[in-house]
Amino acid sequence: MLKKLFFAVLFLFVTVPLSAATVSLSTLLDEMIDRNAITKFPDPAYICVQASSYDRASTARDDARTWFANDDHSKFIREETNGGRQEWVLMDAEGPGAIVRWWITAQQYKAVCRIYLDDSDTPTIEANIGDLVGGNHLAGAPLSADRAKGRNLYLPIPYSKRCKVTVDNMPEQKTLYYQINYRTYAKGTAVESFTMDNFKSLKSKVDAVQKELLAAGEKQNIPKNGVIDGGQEIFPNNNDALFVRDIPKDGKPVSLFNISFRNPAVLKGFLMKVNAEGEELAQTLRSTVISIKCDGKETVWCPLGDFFGSGVGVNPYKSWYTRIEQDGTMLSLWHMPFQKSVDVMLINYGAADVKVECQNYFNTTYNWDERSMYFYADWRQERNIKTIPPQDWNYITLKGRGVFVGDVLSIVNRNAAWWGEGDEKIYVDGETFPSHFGTGTEDYYGYAWCTPEFFESPFHFQPRAEGPGNYGNTTNARVRLLDGIPFTKDFRFDMEILHWIPTRVDYAVTTFWYGFDGAELIDFPSLEDRVAEVKSPVQYKMPVKVDIPGFTIEKFPTSGLIQWENEEFLLWKWIGQNAKLEIILEAEKDGTHKLVAELLKHPRHGIVQFHLGDQKIGEPMDLYDPQSVPTGPIEVGTVDLKAGRHVVTVEFLGKNEKSSGAYVGINRLRLVP
Repeated sequence: MLKKLFFAVLFLFVTVPLSAATVSLSTLLDEMIDRNAITKFPDPAYICVQASSYDRASTARDDARTWFANDDHSKFIREETNGGRQEWVLMDAEGPGAIVRWWITAQQYKAVCRIYLDDSDTPTIEANIGDLVGGNHLAGAPLSADRAKGRNLYLPIPYSKRCKVTVDNMPEQKTLYYQINYRTYAKGTAVESFTMDNFKSLKSKVDAVQKELLAAGEKQNIPKNGVIDGGQEIFPNNNDALFVRDIPKDGKPVSLFNISFRNPAVLKGFLMKVNAEGEELAQTLRSTVISIKCDGKETVWCPLGDFFGSGVGVNPYKSWYTRIEQDGTMLSLWHMPFQKSVDVMLINYGAADVKVECQNYFNTTYNWDERSMYFYADWRQERNIKTIPPQDWNYITLKGRGVFVGDVLSIVNRNAAWWGEGDEKIYVDGETFPSHFGTGTEDYYGYAWCTPEFFESPFHFQPRAEGPGNYGNTTNARVRLLDGIPFTKDFRFDMEILHWIPTRVDYAVTTFWYGFDGAELIDFPSLEDRVAEVKSPVQYKMPVKVDIPGFTIEKFPTSGLIQWENEEFLLWKWIGQNAKLEIILEAEKDGTHKLVAELLKHPRHGIVQFHLGDQKIGEPMDLYDPQSVPTGPIEVGTVDLKAGRHVVTVEFLGKNEKSSGAYVGINRLRLVP
């Protein structure tokens, strides 16, 4: 099985030479599926920028009161009148350039989107925004698709002079979250603007690109053994490219394939499968590190599970660059060029020896020139990060010249409430304000509304969302084709850690980039610190347990539950119909008892009713207040009880019109004889 899958995916993709002349829809489609194109620094040169609906109150990094502002919808460049219509402008960019990625979400799609190109007052594209982005107006999946309530469009839209994007009908539309990634080419670059006639003439090409993107990693019937392109070398091991390697638990590198060539070549892909199961496999994939040296320099250092996009454990999915099978087979299709040599190694930092089944590398001749770059993959982790106050957590900072091409985020969330309100902030070439300012972590990864469901695509994927709710292990990933971000001096990627409630989270991130010799990491954790992290234990199945002093919870609800720092305080966020919070209380003796509650009134709190079985205790209680105010002890009602343990249910009834949330805060709950 390993051989068939490996050779299938490697022969499936044919390098398409790019045009050296005019940038067009056709050349951009070619570039999208040319795996070698991303190994070369862009020519013609461009910068990648993002237009988004981020909260415009975020103006200065040194002002924590506004920097983490979170009202990230319906923010536009301006309002204007076109053809007698009121329109809101999402993007207005001078060309030459090309839109290369869209993401939107909303609770409804009532607005018409119009794209005006160059000097025209007539839109080149005009459609309902939900049909255009994520629908079938121009293309189907995977170029246009809905992924876990996030709508995405990856069909490139080039323009020679200018691109303006608007929507109308915002009073009825009400809210719109959006991100638009676009390229701006150097002045003088020849770009053929998108037209509907040209698009229709290229329909067969668009269909072919769609098919190829969807086929990434699929099995095909092809020869079991192969010869390296150009006839340089034959696969070692007597033409049998499948072998097993033992990786001792000594923390020393074991070379899987170390090959030198007379001429430049490219490592096009490889397969690995670790022979372990369950919790042991989850730990092995974190404590076994892949290290790759190209021309003697280490460019990859990353735990196996994170490198292949799985995060903690084996989580099957497929994308353009990586894939994981149900049986644990892991595939990489990142192209890694080198001038003389490549050495792929594994390092076992775990407590047990590891046996790895490998599919040999596939090398081909490669035209190394002044634009050629090395492939890099870097990993870091931090545990027990406080979510209050919010902070910018650095994915990676680089100095030098290269192109950023993707990342994998693995998070451990110790609560069912949402962890990813935070926005991405990407700074390029000395920027003091990010040219990519996002609208939420899940938006960056192409989905929306903190949806904890599996999705996969060539461009982004969520192979794991453990639950309940957003509790436990989650893996999000995004890889970049046309939306890669070039940098010529430096690059910095921060992600806000912005949680609904105070708790602690673990973040582990793998970043993928191409860079010239001399590019380097800045302020990155030391090797010693990273080794300590890969040695630390992981849990594939997080135990559903919340310890809150003063409370015994009957069962863990899928709506939020948390202990505030240094307080005996329970905060419950109601989510969905029929959600109830069940708390066990002790009656000391037989007889009549008072239910005494110490609650918290707050601008985000709602109306609750207490129950004992089918019996209501007291009347509904409205916990809204414009300020945060402890109620002190309140007698809710009386009940007749036998001595022993009883389950008191807290039911959320709704909220008054002034409340901005759906929370309940309980400091203490007692049964008093």
